[in-house]
Formats: sequence, C-alpha cells, structure tokens
Amino acid sequence: MEMMDTLLLSRIQFAANISFHILFPTITIALGWVLVFFKWRYARTSDQVWMDAYFFWVKVFALSFAMGVVSGITMSFQFGTNWPGFMESVGNIAGPLLAYEIMTAFFMEAVFLGIMLFGFSRVPGWAHTGATVLVAVGTTMSTFWILVLNSWMHTPQGFEMRDGVAYATDWFAIIFNPSMPYRLAHVLLASGLTVGFLIAGMSALRWVMGERSAEVRKSLRLGVIMGAAIIPVQIYAGDMHGLNTLEYQPAKVAAMEGNWETQGNVPLLLFALPDEDARENRFEIGIPSGASLILTHRLDGEVPGLNDFVAEDGTILHPPVNAVFWSFRVMVGTGMAMLALSWAALFLMRRGRGIEGLPRPVLWAFMPMAFSGWLATLAGWYTTEIGRQPWLVTGVLSTDAAVGDVAPALVASTLVAYLMIYGALLVAYVSVLVYLARRKAKGGTAPVAGRPVSGAIQSIPAE
Repeated sequence: MEMMDTLLLSRIQFAANISFHILFPTITIALGWVLVFFKWRYARTSDQVWMDAYFFWVKVFALSFAMGVVSGITMSFQFGTNWPGFMESVGNIAGPLLAYEIMTAFFMEAVFLGIMLFGFSRVPGWAHTGATVLVAVGTTMSTFWILVLNSWMHTPQGFEMRDGVAYATDWFAIIFNPSMPYRLAHVLLASGLTVGFLIAGMSALRWVMGERSAEVRKSLRLGVIMGAAIIPVQIYAGDMHGLNTLEYQPAKVAAMEGNWETQGNVPLLLFALPDEDARENRFEIGIPSGASLILTHRLDGEVPGLNDFVAEDGTILHPPVNAVFWSFRVMVGTGMAMLALSWAALFLMRRGRGIEGLPRPVLWAFMPMAFSGWLATLAGWYTTEIGRQPWLVTGVLSTDAAVGDVAPALVASTLVAYLMIYGALLVAYVSVLVYLARRKAKGGTAPVAGRPVSGAIQSIPAE
C-alpha cells in the first residue's frame, strides 16, 4: 500500500511539474519565429512599427524562456529522485537523446539569447537578426529531441532488451519512430495556435483599453490570421495522429472514444459518463457511426474496445477511461472554439474596415482566449500521456516498476511545495503580461531604435 501511495503521489508530482513547464515552451517555440518575422518585415519595409512589435514581444519571449528553463531543470531532477527505474531500464536510449537536446539546442539558445536580448545596439543589424534566427532554431531543435524521446516511449523501436535493460540497435529507428512525425507536427502547430491567440488576446486588451497604434493593429491582425490559418491544419494533423495512434496504441483510442466493445458503426460520443466499474457508459449523446468514420474513414469501420485490454486474471491493461475521455473532449472543444472565433474575426475584418470591423464582443472574446492554447495543450498532453498507462515505455517498462522507494510523506510535502510555488509563479507571469499590455495601452513611447536604455533588458526600448 505504501508503494501504491508513493506511486500515485509521484505521478501527480511529475504531472504538476510538466504541466507547469510545458506552458512556456509552448509559447517560446512559435514566438521565436514570430520575432524573426517581425525583423524580416522591418528589413523589407524599414517600417518602425515592426520593430515596435519586436520590442514588445521579445519581452514576453524572455520572460517565458526564463520560466521554462527554471521549471525544466526542476523537472529533470525527478528522474533520479522519483523515477530511478526509468534511467536504470532505458537510460541507454533516454540519456543520449537528452544529451543531443542539450548539445544541439540548449547551448545554441543560451549563447545567442544574450545577443538577442542585450545586443540590439551593440552588434550590427545582421548579427542581431542572425541571433534571433538561431534562438528560434534552437527552440525548435529542443522540441524535436524532447519529442523524439517522448514518442519513443509511446512507440519504441530500434532496441533490444538484455537483462531488463534497453540497448540501442538502430538509432535511425529510435529517432524516427512511428509516432514521432505526427507528434512533432501536432506540438509545433499547437505552439503556433497558442502564440497566435496570445498575440490576438493581448492586442485586443490593448485595443479595448484605448490604444490605437499601428503596432497593435498589425499585431492583432497577425494573431487572428495565425489562428485562422493554423487551426484547420492542426485539425488535419490531429486526424493523422489519431490514425497513427489507432495502429500503435489502440487502447488509448478506445479510452478516448469511450468504446467498450470492439465493433463497427461506433458513435462519436459528444457526451457520456464512462462507468469503469460497470464497464459501460451512462447518458450517452453521440453522432451515429461518427467515431468509425473518423478513425477508419468508413461508417462500419471497426474500433477497438476497452474490454479487449483486460488480462485473464482481471488486470486492467488500458488507461484510466474518464481522464482520457474528458481531456480529449476538452482539447477538441477548445479547438472548435478557436476555429469559430478566428474565422469569424477574419471574416469580419475582411468584410469591414480591418480591426475597426471587429465588434466589441469579438474583441472581448479574444481576451480570455489568449490562454486557450494553454488549455488545449494541457488537455492534449493529458490525453496522450495518461493514455499510455499503465506503461511508462509501451510494452517495455510499466509505471509502477520505475517509481522510487520514497516515503509517501516526503513526496507529498514536496508536491505541496511545488504546487504553491508554481501557483504563485503562474499568477505573477500572467500579471506581468497584463501589466505590459496596460502600460503599453496607456501611451508609453519607445525611444529611438538602437539607443541604449536602462532596465532589465538593455538595448530593447522600454515603453
């Protein structure tokens, strides 16, 4: 019982840490490329508005980057403290992949971030632009290696087991494992959506508060276009990812759909209350044959059932149904809200007079949706990670076999400390973003580009 308590607490603690950490890379991955876009537009047009946008959003990038680094370091310690069995069993594969991430990405980000933040008036323009590009490349490369490892844990390939330890036999198969391309595309697009709606939401706040600068107009328009353009691509990528999951992790798909028996003509459940004890759903509302059509592209297509993943001795070999079922619907529901709002705003902007064509209720709707990317990302992350249970590495290492023998009280105390600190940091982070938007909206002016200024980030004009 003590080990089960430790297992549950360790899982909650790691989930809390990664939930907090993932919020910030989700912003920096795409925001780095948006900053590159701002500099490119300035180089093409010599319009100071693009540099004004760069100076505002690079502050958000710097704050997000710092939060991501700090929370990532804290999370990495848990491999040794809470999950020693993970590295003992698959460290020969996980270790090199994490090292590749540090060598090819983190060092690049760390070196050129300083030039990007502090060197605007101290280095030639081409060097500052180059540093911005390399930081963006670094964030993307970091994402690539982390998702290689995560995807390998879902669909492991290219290894052999000897005495309970995994040894690499084909690094190409490890890196380009079956789910990696789909997972990578899904995460990169999610970052683009997160940043698009963050830009639109903060720009809408500034507009509602009375700022009518050319910079806020261009930023709001860019955010709306990003959201409207990326969301249909993300829906398609999500469909492809779902088909890949059906092939390699059918138990996860069964939990996502709340389907108990393997059969055809499975409805797409809009609402249901899965009863894991009775192994059935209550109060179902669904679209007939919808799940079969989406997953197999045929109305009578067969969808795996959860009852196929119960061992003869009664051991449950599928993930917790309610958590996966509902997190999946939160993710999809948030995506549909993104689609509706961004397309409606784009239509109104094209039909009217640009930003002035947006009714006030639409602008107000963008403000809470500024963090809709976070909600969709977390819901999707819970779907895929909880959906892998009871495995830490599918078919290779179970979660309970990797947990450390740590006193439950110790895990519980550190969990409470993490939650308190992360809660305070999250409130502080959002407060700073609101402060930046309000200060900008109150009419702060930037000094001449290139003139050294004082402040936390020198050489970046402060409002």
